[in-house]
Amino acid sequence: MLNLKNTEKKNKNFMYQNLQRSKCFNTNFSNSNFDCACFRGAHMKACSFDNCTFNRAEFIGSNLKESRFRGAHFENAVFEGSKIEDVDFKGATFKNTYFVGTPVTQALNLDINSPEIRIFDEMPVLELSPTLQIAIEKLMVNKFVKASRVLDTKDKKMNTISVMILLEQFGEEQLIERMELLEAQIDRDFYTLSYLIKMMEK
Repeated sequence: MLNLKNTEKKNKNFMYQNLQRSKCFNTNFSNSNFDCACFRGAHMKACSFDNCTFNRAEFIGSNLKESRFRGAHFENAVFEGSKIEDVDFKGATFKNTYFVGTPVTQALNLDINSPEIRIFDEMPVLELSPTLQIAIEKLMVNKFVKASRVLDTKDKKMNTISVMILLEQFGEEQLIERMELLEAQIDRDFYTLSYLIKMMEK
């Protein structure tokens, strides 16, 4: 967790960092690496993220008001229930990035018609097979998975965006198989879906 105000933090490596509930104002993070970072519940207002990278970064319930992401690169990133009023994305590039329950029209210079940006007003409804449903529910019993909150939402429902991402990466058959293996293997705290993906890829 970071608590910074009017600070220079350029050219830093925040890869895999847990930035939950961080509170930063007018801080310059330009040219930094935020790959696989967790911004859950973070308040990063009027900050500069110019030319930063956000591969598999997660902005869940984040307040990013008036921050700048000019020239930043987002890949497999997720914005869920975040505030992006007057956030400037000028020159930012996107690859397979999700905006869920996030008012994209309030942002500046965000091309909402880009094929690499996927926008959902709310969590999508997925038709899951009973076998996959059971595999997900069993994995969520693991105390570390449960604490991570990557497979459920704040109202305790299944996070269908996370499931969609996993299905697109592994397919149903492999996903079920790997979830069953992970159930007993995950034995440490983690904060983003990227950790589950990394474990499944092993």
